[in-house]
Amino acid sequence: MRIVRISSAPLAVCLALWSCSAGAEQKRPAPPPTGEQETAAKPKEPRAAVDPHKFALIVAGAGGEESFTKKFTSQAMQLYDAVTTRLGFDEKHVFLLTENVSGGPEEGTRANFAKATAEEVKKAFGSIKSAATADSLVLIILVGHGSFDNQQGKFNLVGPDLAAKDYAALVGALPAKRVVFVNCSSSSGEFVKPLSSEGHIVITATRSGSEQNATIFAEHFVGALTNAAADADKNGRISVLEAFNYATKLTADWYKQKDRLATEHALIDDNGDGVGHEEPSAGDGALAKTTYLDSKPIEEAGADAELARLLGERQKMEEAIEKLKSRKGEMKEEEYEAELERLLVELAKVNQAIKARQK
Repeated sequence: MRIVRISSAPLAVCLALWSCSAGAEQKRPAPPPTGEQETAAKPKEPRAAVDPHKFALIVAGAGGEESFTKKFTSQAMQLYDAVTTRLGFDEKHVFLLTENVSGGPEEGTRANFAKATAEEVKKAFGSIKSAATADSLVLIILVGHGSFDNQQGKFNLVGPDLAAKDYAALVGALPAKRVVFVNCSSSSGEFVKPLSSEGHIVITATRSGSEQNATIFAEHFVGALTNAAADADKNGRISVLEAFNYATKLTADWYKQKDRLATEHALIDDNGDGVGHEEPSAGDGALAKTTYLDSKPIEEAGADAELARLLGERQKMEEAIEKLKSRKGEMKEEEYEAELERLLVELAKVNQAIKARQK
């Protein structure tokens, strides 16, 4: 198997107010050393507040040989542990599929632990579809090998594989408006166009189906989800964009350190145009920048329903601002500045209300 000016004073004031809730991108620091011994030495992470509106499907595909099977299963288990502890996903809403059904989650969650077959993938999507709502967030991560026959891209499963168009149909049937789809396999670039849609964040380890060597993007993306070093703006949270940027940098660094020609180039598409980019540009990155997988808003709100509503409103305002910024080149300058000022004023008001509520 092959391995792949603003010039106005009022706006300046708004920007100052807004800066309290959104930090600027900073240079990513070098990651701390990782390894099995370090992982074993770490104390067990306390579980985060559970958000019942989040769902996840983690699939470790067919390895083809023992070394890959072990690697993919280990990465999938790391993901499972991360989403059910640090990120606040309910275990009942997390589905884990691996090549070998052994050594999985503790008894009590085994109903969501099965073999990585096309049938089980479809069953997991069906379960999520029946329980999710329009306000839900669904995370799908595929770890393994992929293939491309010059017509369609596929993700390797145990038995018959599913193609990009199959996953597109399964995702399209979900009621959730927000979906984060991450394919870490070789040839995964072919998944961008089929999966692209409004509200979807699509990340692939490769930029085309022609990059068919086994990838290393997965291990860096998995680590980025819970590694404080990935928090570029230092706001205490790791956005999907920050995880992508961090994993992309470490992947590129790996090839440089090994003095090898890079055989994988990760892409991100989150504006629904079906075109991925290797870095935030051409409208991509705005949605991912304001999408978080953690449960921090629930932890901050506690039992205060009004505070929870305000935190949700702030999230929507921040998303609107990022989307507007991504469209700057398409708008007249005066229109852009007027709309940005309006949104920043509204965000400042919401932030003031949140601070008052938290006193």
